[in-house]
Amino acid sequence: MIRGKNMAKNLAYQIVISRVRLQLTEGLPLKDDNWNFVSVDNSEQGTWPRVKGQTVAQIIPTWEHLEEDNIPTACPVHNITEVKPQVGCELQKLKALEELVEEQLAKGHIVETTSPWNSPVFVIRKPGKDKWRLLQDLRQINNVIEDMGSLQPGMPTPTMLPQNWKLAVIDIKDCFFHIPLHPDDAPRFAFSVPTVNREAPRKRYHWRVLPQGMKVSPIICQWYVASLLCPVRVAAEKAIIHHYMDDVLVCAPTDDVLSHALDLTINALVVAGFELQEDKVQRMPPWRYLGLEIGKRTIVPQKLEIKAKIQTLADVHQLCGALNWVRPWLGLTTEDLAPLFNLLKGGEELSSPRELTPEAKEALEKVQHLMSTRQAHRCDPDLPFKFIIMGKLPHLHGVIFQWRNNIKKDQGREDPLLIIEWVFLSHQRSKRMTRPQELVAELIRKARVRIRELAGCDFECIHIPIGLRSGQITKAMLEHLLQENEALQFALDSFTGQISIHRPAHKIFNQDAKFTLNLKDVRSRKPLEALTVFTDASGKSHKSVMTWKDPQTQQWEADVAEVEGSPQVAELAAVVRAFERFPEPFNLVTDSAYVAGVVSRADQAILQEVSNTALFELLSKLVKLVSHREQPFFVMHTRSHTDLPGACGEEGWKPAWRCSDGSSSPPQGSLAEEALASHGKGGKLSAFQIILFVPMPRPE
Repeated sequence: MIRGKNMAKNLAYQIVISRVRLQLTEGLPLKDDNWNFVSVDNSEQGTWPRVKGQTVAQIIPTWEHLEEDNIPTACPVHNITEVKPQVGCELQKLKALEELVEEQLAKGHIVETTSPWNSPVFVIRKPGKDKWRLLQDLRQINNVIEDMGSLQPGMPTPTMLPQNWKLAVIDIKDCFFHIPLHPDDAPRFAFSVPTVNREAPRKRYHWRVLPQGMKVSPIICQWYVASLLCPVRVAAEKAIIHHYMDDVLVCAPTDDVLSHALDLTINALVVAGFELQEDKVQRMPPWRYLGLEIGKRTIVPQKLEIKAKIQTLADVHQLCGALNWVRPWLGLTTEDLAPLFNLLKGGEELSSPRELTPEAKEALEKVQHLMSTRQAHRCDPDLPFKFIIMGKLPHLHGVIFQWRNNIKKDQGREDPLLIIEWVFLSHQRSKRMTRPQELVAELIRKARVRIRELAGCDFECIHIPIGLRSGQITKAMLEHLLQENEALQFALDSFTGQISIHRPAHKIFNQDAKFTLNLKDVRSRKPLEALTVFTDASGKSHKSVMTWKDPQTQQWEADVAEVEGSPQVAELAAVVRAFERFPEPFNLVTDSAYVAGVVSRADQAILQEVSNTALFELLSKLVKLVSHREQPFFVMHTRSHTDLPGACGEEGWKPAWRCSDGSSSPPQGSLAEEALASHGKGGKLSAFQIILFVPMPRPE
């Protein structure tokens, strides 16, 4: 009760408070013991305390499941500088709006208000139904609401539900409308209902519950429902409870445990005021949850309509988005979807025209076949998780799976393979040239991160198909591969499981294109006792030069061509000619760090398309030549314009200088002049290198 010095005033306050309390709780099924009253001195209103961070002038319900000072606050809101007016509505829509407002008013979700704020409202017809939906344009308010981040970045995957465990699925009806707004925030979510011909003043209302369209409503909903389910998880520790927005799934090993956990869950939601429909609680298979159809052992997407009639870019986005969502469960590879992804290229306007190419139509047919034949599985809690890399370059992918060793795949018996999830690489690669080892490393990294998210553990075994061009693989070769590749070292950091080079015997692993990581590298890490070839290029004359000393005549030979483009392109052209001319072992010496890096990464590399056609053709030739090469080669980068003695110094570079710019000696003069001359010749010195050579005056 309120206690005051003046009993008459006290009685008046009791009457007012009682009336307000009834109005406030009209849509909230609360008991009398759900309320707290604060004793105040009504003659000294400036000293009234604040209850749980809320205004004392209002009656505040206390929720039994929440901690002290933990009443949900809708949003921290700054001052709104602009109020959006309410526009007029068509007569049919206005009638629908009035009916929806009366419905929400009767449920206690809105109240009449004198709030100075206003956000426009409108109604839209629900697809395929003769019903309307009330929406409010809250963009002005959303602009001043502080972001609350993401509490649940993705939805839980049902593949982690143990096989043959019992399930029940609960759908909370109108979840937002059962979560109260903080009274300080509620007036900011006001709206008005117009009248025809302005025949009467507009009626104004504001929301008392979470409005749809507020950007933090989903986050508050997640937090609020999660706070209700926390004690349920503690009380029913043997059960698994998946919660995502207004969908709750309860999974338990037995019917008794499921019944107990389900009763606790329903009771917690009902006591908090949520409305549940008994006929909407799914207790028998197949269970429908978050767009998936869950059986006792398998999981497939619910019926997905593929829109084959493509007219605009927006249609392509919708199609690719739907297919991309089901990929982890059905194994739709990047190679399968590449013709559809390619339709996304081009004009940026969503209305820009598109049509299915023959390749895209073929891809859609394959997708429809896979959707009708493939499925994911619920896990076996007694089996470890494994990962295998599959596919063919450039589109590699992997599968997180479990394997039953005591089951053989015979007719009429269970399949030993349990597919948990497929893992894919991005359709677009970040590097212009990517080695297969890097793709394998990226797949392993993504898969290890994913299994930690799903199961909180690591793989027992990772299957990496590895092969040699000839001979047998040894343990020393595998260790050498890991020692030489930094990407694989990072991907397998702290991995304590096994690495297998074999595939399990199953049709899914064998029918797919077999990828084999070649272990032997034709690039030697040490100089060879063989021919040495020098390459150089001139930015002024556009000459692409390759020189070498004939081992028979001991005379210097040269191959000179004019190549348009940058010095790097010209020198790359010289390197390509060197690989075409010398199939035998040789040493390659180049003064371009870029070219040396490209050559060292060319074996079996995957190229990203570039706008420079000449450069792309040269890179493609180089990758093909190096990948099909049988004899080893050694590549080295060195500064060409040097007066150092030796075969890789002045002696070796003189023929290249003579062919590229007509000079038989390096640039003469001071170190600064040599540096600037070298920089101007080919642009091969960085700003830092120039600073090293060019003396700078010291400040006085």
